[in-house]
Amino acid sequence: MQAATEASIAATGAIVVGGKSYMPDAKGNLVPVEAIKAADKLEDETVRKIIGHAVELSAQIGRFKEHTFDDLSAFEALLAQEYGATKGGAKGNKTFMTFDGLKKVSVQVADLIDFGSQLQIAKGLIDECLTEWSADSRTEIRSIISRAFNVEKQGQINRTEIFMLLRLDIEDGRWQRAMEAIRAAMRVIGSKTYVRCYERDSQDAEWRAVTIDLAKA
Repeated sequence: MQAATEASIAATGAIVVGGKSYMPDAKGNLVPVEAIKAADKLEDETVRKIIGHAVELSAQIGRFKEHTFDDLSAFEALLAQEYGATKGGAKGNKTFMTFDGLKKVSVQVADLIDFGSQLQIAKGLIDECLTEWSADSRTEIRSIISRAFNVEKQGQINRTEIFMLLRLDIEDGRWQRAMEAIRAAMRVIGSKTYVRCYERDSQDAEWRAVTIDLAKA
């Protein structure tokens, strides 16, 4: 009975006290349902409906990911047992493909990288370079540096932009030492495994991702 009541509250937001229906507002105050504006009740209903579907879909995606890893692990175990073969590439990256070459599942292992104190040494050397460069020179590099160290927010860095700094070809000795300091500052603190699915219409066509990310659907 209690579980049914909690489910009803989650679905409608209403609770019954003394035979009368109330809905808690954002401050936790109980407001009689009849006193709530129709537009507010409609908005509440719409959001609860969307969130309900989102929670179900999130759970379904979680189960899909779990089953995917289980299926791939079972296949690899069978492959090793029956044929003495293994799947895998650099850093554990793997690709599984259908016989016709039109569908594939890609497993990618990405390192999670953080930076140590050497990064501050690199920033000091980079600042020296910026001081000597004229204000209107190398504006693109200045922009990358500003984004990399996120100068508007104290102590924050942008990892993607820092990796872009490492790709720049600048011969200044201080710049080279700064890049060495950045490399020395890198710390692999873990890894994360991603599964991506692709398909194509013919063997010479471009692969297209099977979109699961809501933002890219």
